[in-house]
Amino acid sequence: MTVETLGQYCQHKIGLIDAALSNYIPIDSYQPIIYEAMRYSLLAGGKRLRPLMLMAAADAVGGKGSDYLPVACGLEMIHTYSLIHDDLPAMDNDDYRRGKLTNHKVYGDGIAVLAGDGLLTAAFGTMLSQTKVEPQVLIQVVNEIAVAAGPAGMVGGQAIDLISEGQTVDAKTLQYIHQAKTGALFKAALRSGALLAGGSQQQLTALTSYASQFGLAFQITDDILDVVGTQDKIGKPVGSDVKNHKATYVTLYTLAGAKQLAQQTVNEALINLRGFGPEASILRELVEHLINREA
Repeated sequence: MTVETLGQYCQHKIGLIDAALSNYIPIDSYQPIIYEAMRYSLLAGGKRLRPLMLMAAADAVGGKGSDYLPVACGLEMIHTYSLIHDDLPAMDNDDYRRGKLTNHKVYGDGIAVLAGDGLLTAAFGTMLSQTKVEPQVLIQVVNEIAVAAGPAGMVGGQAIDLISEGQTVDAKTLQYIHQAKTGALFKAALRSGALLAGGSQQQLTALTSYASQFGLAFQITDDILDVVGTQDKIGKPVGSDVKNHKATYVTLYTLAGAKQLAQQTVNEALINLRGFGPEASILRELVEHLINREA
């Protein structure tokens, strides 16, 4: 594998992901509105971090990440559905996402709910179209993603986050919320890439630990950006956590404490990659980038 910079890697892979996503969700001439709404959010840009991490994990264990576009795109559909629903008035009530009006501000609450539902269900059909993988491996991967996206993962974390608004939340609860709400899909992405590419049990264990630290570092830096970021750069209003009376790593540890915890978590993530060679360079750069990210 030719070692690319993080920028080169992301640019190349995001191009593949965006083209594939557009093909997986075409406009239907009979009922165009739902497909338009799905495509509006799905093709609005974004970091494509979860599919990128799946591909990078596959590369890290000696595979070729771009061979697993269907599963990678399914992950992005699930992530986008969660954002559409998260932005709804009944949830975070946000007006902007990825620098554009949120789905419900354009299509209305009802169509936005259905657009999210459409992406979630389409994701599993997309993932199951993956070829050149042993059926039992694909079943394991899709099952792990389903668990990570459901009540034992992302949905469960969102539920606790929602009912905790305006309440005093301790560090243990905050960590659970974000391990489930944010970290579960990161872990599923990394484990999926390793499983699809035939990684060893030792590699899978190391990447699972890396994923836990990456997810935590991502959430801490996300909380920091909600305080010090700008809407132009992060693509959504800043201060939404304060508006919704949510506990964050900044409110729990102070801004300086959150920054220190983020660096410590990044360092721990990197330790888990010591057994990998240059094939894991993208994973190293991805987690190091979190400390200085602006979006």
